[in-house]
Formats: sequence, C-alpha cells, structure tokens
Amino acid sequence: MSALRAGPEAGQAAGTDAIRIEDLHKSFGPHEVLSGVSLTVAPHEVICLIGASGSGKSTLLRCINLLEPIDSGGIWLLGQQVTGPGVDVNMVRRRVGIVFQSFNLFPHMTVLRNVTLAPMKALRMPKAEAEASASDLLARFGLADKRAEYPDRLSGGQQQRVAIVRALAVQPQIMLLDEVTSALDPELVAEVLDVIRELATAGMTMLIATHEMGFAKDVANRVCFLEDGQIVEQAPPAELFTDPKDERTQRFLRRIVQAGRM
Repeated sequence: MSALRAGPEAGQAAGTDAIRIEDLHKSFGPHEVLSGVSLTVAPHEVICLIGASGSGKSTLLRCINLLEPIDSGGIWLLGQQVTGPGVDVNMVRRRVGIVFQSFNLFPHMTVLRNVTLAPMKALRMPKAEAEASASDLLARFGLADKRAEYPDRLSGGQQQRVAIVRALAVQPQIMLLDEVTSALDPELVAEVLDVIRELATAGMTMLIATHEMGFAKDVANRVCFLEDGQIVEQAPPAELFTDPKDERTQRFLRRIVQAGRM
C-alpha cells in the first residue's frame, strides 16, 4: 500500500478504516512501552484509551502522528500506510491533529496568531482566509473575545481550548487527544470536555487518552483498556465499565471506583 502523500490519491477510499494499527512495538532502551498493539478505528468513531500512567497510551498517540518512530509493526491512516520509507510526514500531520496535556502555545504570539500560523505555513492559506477561519473556530468554542490576547492572560481551560482550535485549524480528518484535562484545575475540566463532546457530535474521528472515566463512558463508541503496553480489553463503554471480562480490567476499575473517580 502506498505511503501517505499529497495529491488526489491521498483521500480516503470508501470503506477503509480511519486508523489501522497492526502488531505495533515500541521500546525506549530496554523498556518495551508498546508490545504488539493492534487496533482499528472507523471513520467518525470515538475511542477512549484508559489505563494507569505508563501503560502506553501517550506513546501510542505519538507513534500514530509520527512523533515517535516505531520499532516494528505498521500504521495505516485513511487507508494508506504511514510507516516505512517515503512517507510525507508533514502530510500526515496536516490530516491528523494532536493536542497534548501541556498546551504548547507560543507565549509571544496572540491567540489569533497561534491559530493561524499552521494554516498559513503548512497549507499556504492566505492570511485573510486563515484569520477568517480562525475567527470562526474561536467563536464556535467561546473564544471570540480572546483573539488578541496572549496565552498568559488566559485561564488553563481557555488555553487548552485554544490548543484544540489550533489543531482544528489545519482541517484534520483525525484528532488525537492526550490527557488534555490532566493539567487543569477541576473547575476548568468541564469546559474542555464540552469542546470534545461537540467535536464528537460533529463526527470527528478521535482517539482520546483520558483519566476521565465518566467522560469516556459518555462520549466514546468504544473504550480500550491498556496495561503494560498491550490492549487488554476493548468494548462499548456500557459493557466495559459494567461487565469487564478480563481480571486486569476488573482490578483497574476497582481501583478507579475506590479512588472516587467513577
């Protein structure tokens, strides 16, 4: 299968998975972080990845967006293989947006400039068009009055919403969200989760690493539990949270309940 590249053939073929991962392995030194992960994500599907810190959730997302090289296995995005020689990395990152738990906004740039930078550079979008699109996105997520502010003048929740808008500005077909609420004060979590719910309702394909079990239960089509770099169990949230089959999933969810997080 051909590598992801620019041009008319870069579109998704009908009936193909948005994401397909086969037997993915990734190690850092002697420590194997991902140990044979296989997963498919259908177009418009929302999948939440749950598991303890260090289970491999963040590394999996970073491998999908080619921020980390894999050791073996394969990744296909929109029907085209993106692991191997000849891959257009920039094309992958235009089609797959990623948002991290740290906001990673440029502190010396206004909100508007943060959001328009990638469309102007990566998509060669004219400044006026990029600013009009950014203004529409900022208004959609309740940030219209913040376009001229600098990040340090915003709350954590507002900064994370700007980070999500920035990822959306390049019009990705897939969004990867890595613990986007974990750096926020509890009272700010809800406003960010509301943005993600809106994206899910609009049909965005999303793979979300989260510790928010109630949110995963509410928004996901499927929940995957990871432990020791493997997907131990996956099922619709109503099934996984109420009737987990694997003893390791049961043990994890018991700890979550005991901690008052579900």
